[in-house]
Amino acid sequence: MPWVLLRSRSVSLFTRVRLPGRHASRSAKPGPPREPPKPPAPTAPSWRPWLLPLAALIVILILVARAQPSRSTTFPYSEFVGKVAAGVVKTVDIDDKGGVSGTLKDGTRFSTRIPAALDTSPLDQQLRDKKVEITASQSSGGDGLRTLLVLLLPLLFIVMLFWWSGRKAAQTLTSGVGGIGRSRAKIIEAERPGTRFEDVAGYEGVKQEISEIVDFLRRPERYAVAGAKGPRGVIMVGPPGTGKTLIARAVAGEAEVPFLSVTGSAFVEMFVGVGASRVRDLFGEARRRAPSIIFIDEIDAVGSRRGIRLGGNDEREQTLNQLLAEMDGFDQSSGIVVLAATNRPEALDPALLRPGRFDRHVTVPLPNQAERAAILAVHARGKTLAADVDWHVVARATPGFSGADLANLVNEAAINAVRADRAIIDAHDLATARDRVLLGRRESSNALLPEERHAVAVHESGHALVAALCEHADPVAKVTILPSGPALGATEQLPEAERHLYTEGYLTDLLAVRLGGRAAELVVFGEGSTGAADDLAGATQIADRMVAEFGLSQVLGPVGYASRTPHYLGRENGEEAVGRSYSEHTQRIVDEEIARLVAQAEKRAIALLQRHRAALDTLAELLVARETVDGSVVLDVLKRQCTVRGTAAPAPRTNP
Repeated sequence: MPWVLLRSRSVSLFTRVRLPGRHASRSAKPGPPREPPKPPAPTAPSWRPWLLPLAALIVILILVARAQPSRSTTFPYSEFVGKVAAGVVKTVDIDDKGGVSGTLKDGTRFSTRIPAALDTSPLDQQLRDKKVEITASQSSGGDGLRTLLVLLLPLLFIVMLFWWSGRKAAQTLTSGVGGIGRSRAKIIEAERPGTRFEDVAGYEGVKQEISEIVDFLRRPERYAVAGAKGPRGVIMVGPPGTGKTLIARAVAGEAEVPFLSVTGSAFVEMFVGVGASRVRDLFGEARRRAPSIIFIDEIDAVGSRRGIRLGGNDEREQTLNQLLAEMDGFDQSSGIVVLAATNRPEALDPALLRPGRFDRHVTVPLPNQAERAAILAVHARGKTLAADVDWHVVARATPGFSGADLANLVNEAAINAVRADRAIIDAHDLATARDRVLLGRRESSNALLPEERHAVAVHESGHALVAALCEHADPVAKVTILPSGPALGATEQLPEAERHLYTEGYLTDLLAVRLGGRAAELVVFGEGSTGAADDLAGATQIADRMVAEFGLSQVLGPVGYASRTPHYLGRENGEEAVGRSYSEHTQRIVDEEIARLVAQAEKRAIALLQRHRAALDTLAELLVARETVDGSVVLDVLKRQCTVRGTAAPAPRTNP
């Protein structure tokens, strides 16, 4: 049987069973939004007041360096001629205005001017005779301006450098390092998604609770007249794939207010303080756009329980603390509602779930049979279906499937139709897709030996016959020995209706069916095999819960203990994993009762198969020949045996 559904009033268990060997189975009156408070101006860096004194010091140093006295003099032209004749002139530079400058051989710089009416030819000859280096240049006005520019350029460069540094520092203070502190929320305001509430099949109660948020933001005066206060936050919890994010997209499509969508992991960063900065920025943006809705998907990534940590700085806890402050700190009349989704509600911090933050908790469970049929019809839009497709039949054959599973089922059926060069999806495509989702791909290369095929047929026949002979067991739908994934064969059982309460008789029959394959091997071959490994593990788990949780042990009595599986949040919060809450003596009793229940189930299965040995052999031969048979064939085999023996045939309890 590929499905096992165990649910009590406060404890529920829904597991998809696969048999790898051979069997698979919050108080202010709402009103118009107020002007959001302006954020405080960023504080100037402590080093900024030192910029101007530092720049002034640099300019003074440059001026002092240039004003250092040098060995330079000015003398008349006649004296210059005399020095040339004396041979003490080393270099001369003559410009086009008659200005002369140069250096003496002792390194002294000089300057003079040649009279305008004087012939300079003798001077030129004399300079050449004394081997003086002569250069000619053009005179230029504005030397003072050029010198001033040369002095001011370094200062201007330094001032611009410090101005740019101060601007970048201000940006860092307001938006984090390179904008890393800005929120990464996707803002949906003008162009909204096409998803509406009618696109979400089923979940009428969930949609009603969520739609009240949209109505409160649209028409707050309705609630103000009655004195009602709108919720501050709504959190959707449920198993993965049940459509929590799809409902959020429908809210974004239906709401006429800005919708800010962000994932919980977007707040997590390696830099300390960045997550808290992003939370502040997100709520600041929501206030500026109020009324608005903030949607945080997978909020457990940032809202997990805070633990005791010695030393260090936990960035995640800082982010959570900021989120708690923002959700409890904003004014209720601001028109901001926080919508969140998670499939791990037990991982969230209790402070986040209290009224005043998340006032409303909405559970999005796995869909029931009617909801599954509606979800399948939604996912089949745009596809061509054959006349034999009945969504109610498919919904009955898919207990425990989530919305995502059903979408995958329809897609796999479409792929199977394309593989057969068809554009129309028929019932066989859906059945094949269901088998693939439950059991895996058919392994054509995993050929069994003849004796293995017979052993698998005997094993699956044992499951099917025990299920047909037990009063409370679910009817048999199909038996196959075709390998699929890790399973070498499968016996599928489908419940006649959605079950919400399971009796001791049903669980006892479930144990017998689980051990029917091993019992058939013992009856036919006299020994068991490894093909019953998954059957034994599943039966032991069921017996464990019957004894320790459901109080169905005659020896231990009506006592229920919590699940003995270690809680996955233990070591995550720096704590030890949760252990058992009872003594070693009680543990020994539990172990003995588990062994007793499993052994009794095996004996019962063996006794049933021994009384119907002929039916067991016949069904095994049919499986070897046909590989797959329906549940009706199992009943036919039992009826023929009972006719031969003159006993009452079992009631017809197979699926149509």
